[in-house]
Amino acid sequence: MSDLFCDPDGKLSNTSLPLLLTAVDNRRPFTLTAKVTPGFTPEGTYNAANPMLYASPVLWQKLCFEQDERGRHRIVSMRTDSTSDDCNHERLDVTSVYLKIASDGHTVGSYYSADGKTYEMVRVYKNVYPDHLYAGIASQCPVKGHCLSLFEELTLSQEQIGDFRMGS
Repeated sequence: MSDLFCDPDGKLSNTSLPLLLTAVDNRRPFTLTAKVTPGFTPEGTYNAANPMLYASPVLWQKLCFEQDERGRHRIVSMRTDSTSDDCNHERLDVTSVYLKIASDGHTVGSYYSADGKTYEMVRVYKNVYPDHLYAGIASQCPVKGHCLSLFEELTLSQEQIGDFRMGS
């Protein structure tokens, strides 16, 4: 069981998630995109595939295609600055989805797409991360069993998106 979550009350905190990360220069634009297929299972509450940004154990963001408490598959975004917020978004009846995190050095945007062409905004916020940052992926299984996720079409570019509301 592995997760990266810093519960506001400290009861459910878990920072055991293995991460695959690479350094990025946060002073320059970058875009991380992946087609993800999480290892959803009937007992796999919160199983998810996650592109993410990571600065430290208490400063990071993950964008998830996650299985919720009712077994539904949702887009979930989480930002952590000492404690984690946890925001459930759209429910999707698909097995794979494209996820994107983009920054121009000042703003960070998170997006999802069913087809890899038309993206929907999940959240946009001020880039508070340090100049030297890590971008990467993870597959979480915080409750029971395991989660083997497939990451395809994984790209990390120094391209800036043109429209933070549209994700393109």
